[in-house]
Amino acid sequence: MTIEEELCVCDVSASVDCSIATASHHLRSLLKQGLVKFRKDGKVVYYSLDDHHVSSLVHMAMEHVQEGKAVSE
Repeated sequence: MTIEEELCVCDVSASVDCSIATASHHLRSLLKQGLVKFRKDGKVVYYSLDDHHVSSLVHMAMEHVQEGKAVSE
């Protein structure tokens, strides 16, 4: 998964190991704060990051995790 992609609520909930209702609640909160954006495709709602500062932080965190994996191998 990359930080640029969209995820539906069910994929977000599976990624963070929580219920769909909990993921949906948190995504709505992030939407109100302007951190994510969404689009609908039929009944499915897709979310993606909508703040370049947050995108940068997530990208750096993902790089950090990958560096840690490379060191431990």
